[in-house]
Amino acid sequence: MAKKIVDTILPTTMVGSYPRPHWFKHQLLGRDVRVAFKEVEHEEAYEDAVATVIRDQEEAGLDITTDGNMCYDDYIGSIGAFCWYMYERIPGFEPAREPHPLTVGAESHDKGTVLLDDWGGVINSGPVGRGTMRLTDLFKIANRHARTPMKVSVGAGPGNLAWHVYFQHYKDARELSLALAPIFNQEMKELAAAGAEYIQIEDLGAWMPLFTGNDGDYDWMKETIAVCCDGVDAKIGWHFCFGNAWGNDIISENFPQGYQTVLPRYWDTPGIDQFVLDYANREMNGIEFLENLPADKDVQVGVVDIRTSMVESPAKIAERIRTVLRHVSPEQVTLSTDCGMKPLSRMVAKMKLKALAEGAAIVRGEIS
Repeated sequence: MAKKIVDTILPTTMVGSYPRPHWFKHQLLGRDVRVAFKEVEHEEAYEDAVATVIRDQEEAGLDITTDGNMCYDDYIGSIGAFCWYMYERIPGFEPAREPHPLTVGAESHDKGTVLLDDWGGVINSGPVGRGTMRLTDLFKIANRHARTPMKVSVGAGPGNLAWHVYFQHYKDARELSLALAPIFNQEMKELAAAGAEYIQIEDLGAWMPLFTGNDGDYDWMKETIAVCCDGVDAKIGWHFCFGNAWGNDIISENFPQGYQTVLPRYWDTPGIDQFVLDYANREMNGIEFLENLPADKDVQVGVVDIRTSMVESPAKIAERIRTVLRHVSPEQVTLSTDCGMKPLSRMVAKMKLKALAEGAAIVRGEIS
């Protein structure tokens, strides 16, 4: 059985970015946080924003909190900022946003093309190196304010970063991903040494084989994640986002059987304790597939739909949780949101988290 972070059955947490407080206007704009935070006003505003979003989660009743990704800038209309935070701080990437490689020459201008073009592409012009991600710095700031255990997001992983690239130094996504993996491994080991017990790696590269049609891509993607996790003394979850940003569903629309297709290729990825999956956006469609979850793994399941401002009732959340438990043991389940509440108003986001906590409490009472 995977490592437990809290003793509570069906613990609650959230996935992705939380809405920024409206007063938090500062942007890093590519700077090392240790440079940006030389400005006292920026440092104070960032720390206050992190403390605020942690307090929102704790007041809502979550058992495990996050920093809400307050370090991600607002200059991209999609979720691409979680890639750009890494591109801007890892040597080997040019700072300019280029047209996305998959949109160049594309005749169609459907919503998938628009989203990728908004995300943008990047030129890999040299060898990658450790750089200035400072994930441990950011964890230490958040951990000072949390009264609950924390889950730490390790941004866009190597496969994800390699998906949007014009290759000048490395020859392809595989070579770049395997070069990036030891860098992520160092960051994750440093986080664990600083006290991070629960790390979630966000690597949408897991989906790449669906788009390339090359089954061999599963093998090196799995190898990449294994290198990232090697020797990291923490519970590690791997998030398989199902395309929720701003209501878009590029993955779920094109590959509705996506989880059933890719997860069996990754079940035994070394170092992974948990699979983090978005289900609420499809009203739990396909949840029966989780009967295949290995006994030594657990799952973090999205039971809150973040693609609508409608706040689900606790009873509705409880209904979704019961659906999960018809197929997975409660000892293997962490309850969460689908990915990325950033587009929502902060009030709506907090109300959704409160409904999550109250829905979980209903079901705990039933199974106890």
